[in-house]
Formats: sequence, C-alpha cells, structure tokens
Amino acid sequence: MIDPASGVPAWRQLADDLRRRVAAGEWLPGARLPSESRLMQETGLGRTTVRRAIAALRAQGVVEVQHGWGTRVPQAREVERIVAEPGSVVTTRMPTPTERATFDVPDGVPMLIVTGPDGIADAYPGDRAQVDVP
Repeated sequence: MIDPASGVPAWRQLADDLRRRVAAGEWLPGARLPSESRLMQETGLGRTTVRRAIAALRAQGVVEVQHGWGTRVPQAREVERIVAEPGSVVTTRMPTPTERATFDVPDGVPMLIVTGPDGIADAYPGDRAQVDVP
C-alpha cells in the first residue's frame, strides 16, 4: 500500500488511499474509518504520519473528526442555490469562529461571500451553497 521508494510522502500516499476508498464507497456517509491505531498496524506507519494524512483529509472535507466518535465520512448536505443580483461579486474566505458555529461549517470549508451591487454582503457555507450570478 505505502511505497517508501515512490518519492511521495507516506502521509500523502495514505491520504490518497483513504480518499480513494471513501470515493469508492468502502465507507458510506456516517461510517467510521479505522482508528489511528488500526491504520498504524495496517500500514506500518507512525502515529504522526497517520495523523497528518487524516488532517489533510479533514481539511479537504473528505472526513470529519469528532472527539470521542472517531473519524467519519461526513453526511451529504443539501446544496442551496442562491441567485445573486446582476453586478454581484462572489468571493471566498475562511469562516469566523461565530460562522463556524452558526452554520456548522467543518474545518477546511470556506464561506462564499456574495456582495450585491448595494454593497450588502451575505455569507453561505461553501460546502452546501451554489451561487448563480446572471
């Protein structure tokens, strides 16, 4: 599974393998991935390497980590379609702590900021919003 001679860091190889397995449906939304200890045993990698792979997947929204619950595949979230006014500008930024709590935004997921021609801005979680600008 992990090829030390590949030139690709071991944590990235593990992250790529786990991402592929999630995409292939080996773990469905809500399912727990193997524990860090189990991944260490299966791969022969150290704890730091396994944690770095999980952190990369978490930052990409592929998995979510909940203390006491382990690493899980996140549940699919319904996408909200927003139709912006003509002349609106859409930008992205990372959420504030308040936005993260209010919108339940996972780590690594940006906010979409839609600023209308009147200068008023609205924020939407990037993992479940699609903005159409005419």
